[in-house]
Amino acid sequence: MTSVSPDARRIWRAARAPVLIALVILFATVVAVFAKGGGQHGELDPASADPNGSRALATLLQQRGVRITTTRTVEETRRALAADPRSSLLVTDPGLVEPATLAEVRGRAAETVLVAPSAETLDLLLPGAVVTGQTDPGVRSPGCTVAAAVAAGDVMLGGTEYEARGRDRSCYGGSLLQAGTTTLLGANTPLTNSALDQQGDAALAMRLLGRHTTLVWYLPSPSDPGSGVPPRSLLDLLPKPWLFGAIQLAVAAVLFALWRLRRLGPVVSEPLPVVVRAAETVEGRARLYRRSGSPAYAAQALREATIARLLPVLGLGAGAEPAAVLNAVTARCGRDAAPLLYGPAPEDDASLVRLANELDRLTREVRES
Repeated sequence: MTSVSPDARRIWRAARAPVLIALVILFATVVAVFAKGGGQHGELDPASADPNGSRALATLLQQRGVRITTTRTVEETRRALAADPRSSLLVTDPGLVEPATLAEVRGRAAETVLVAPSAETLDLLLPGAVVTGQTDPGVRSPGCTVAAAVAAGDVMLGGTEYEARGRDRSCYGGSLLQAGTTTLLGANTPLTNSALDQQGDAALAMRLLGRHTTLVWYLPSPSDPGSGVPPRSLLDLLPKPWLFGAIQLAVAAVLFALWRLRRLGPVVSEPLPVVVRAAETVEGRARLYRRSGSPAYAAQALREATIARLLPVLGLGAGAEPAAVLNAVTARCGRDAAPLLYGPAPEDDASLVRLANELDRLTREVRES
């Protein structure tokens, strides 16, 4: 009987196309992640010379006598501010710090600049300030009386826009808001290496961050346990379009599996296109034996078939021992059948033909006895 179950080769042949497609998608995803990660490397880092870094601004501030202390955790920021209570504080990513913790750290600084804080952060830090919208970076005029903005003039700014009720301290269309000792900057554009030489960005950044001799440059980290923000899972870190794409890919994989799935059910009998006679089957199998060049294998098949035909005649079961078979044959026809049924294998085709004739003769003698 021939097995119809798919073997490893057939399974691989059927699955290699979707596997290759999945590998290509995975490779493209990894490349995109690294490409995106490379573009964000060193963002607003005072030691980074990347376009999104801030080494140029840090160098200008240090030339003006401002000592910059870079911190990456809440605890480091507390210690730096405790060393000099008259320090300015720059928080490059307020969303990575729990608002209550950020409010406590801000209270230790003389002045604070927050880059693009969210509405959730403002609810606790500046209850009177609200987010009014988002805009693309562009050249904007001050339109206010804040000294730093008036001195800087037109700047390249945009991003998040803010508004404070009852206060006229909003500049650049809301992209800069000053509330007491806290300044909200709608985007990081004026602080980056790539935009520092545009319009009055350098003047605005230096006037916002250079008012005191010490500047604590806080780069929040998602891995900081003291930030108060619970750790985010991998799904939280993935962009939403990627998550949607993964769901679509999973649905496509399920549909493909259902399409490839074989229907399981009872065997359906179908008429053969042609009728094959038994003699042709025997001849075809005999040719295969001959082509294999193994008379011993063919002789073993003949002997097993002869014994299977003799057992019912001799009154023996299918598992009868050779000794019992030989004794029964001797009792029936009075001859020793051991050389025929269990003897050595023939060495050539002529010996095989003689053995086949002798086995036929033995079968007739047993049946006729």
